[in-house]
Amino acid sequence: MYYFISDEHYGHKNIITYSNRPFRTIEEMDETLISNHNSLVTDKDTVIHAGDFTLFHQAGKYISQLNGHHFFIRGSHDYWLKGSNVHEIWERNIDGHYIVVCHYAMRVWPRSHYNSWLLFGHSHGKLPPIGKQHDIGVDNNNFYPVSFKQIITIMNQRPDNPNFIKKRRKK
Repeated sequence: MYYFISDEHYGHKNIITYSNRPFRTIEEMDETLISNHNSLVTDKDTVIHAGDFTLFHQAGKYISQLNGHHFFIRGSHDYWLKGSNVHEIWERNIDGHYIVVCHYAMRVWPRSHYNSWLLFGHSHGKLPPIGKQHDIGVDNNNFYPVSFKQIITIMNQRPDNPNFIKKRRKK
């Protein structure tokens, strides 16, 4: 099973105020995020983190507490991600659905003209989606990761992408 999440901001005190999160302390926020994550994700699952995991170089401390196999996309605060294995975008075909994951929302994205899906973060629930998009940030999803099954349900309710090329019927 795949899970998608963004903008956890582990250890980031100011995010509580900036995003009006319902936590009194960093510890309460971190513990809630870890508990919510582990209540859904097993060690067999794959978790795609779409940026802003943590500001600091304590990423290993948090990763070690989280279930699942983790893939990280660089966000605007992921200074701890270094080297040639750092990614800005993740693309996969899962069960016939082409999915693009990026920290930032885009107007068009790979295969959007074929109605591919874009999962993004960065906006903390304040940017309305267009077409087949969904904000996977924790602030937009009750501080939980979003399962692939949930994404299917969400996208089935979303309109086509603005640049979707509908196939013409042969006469």
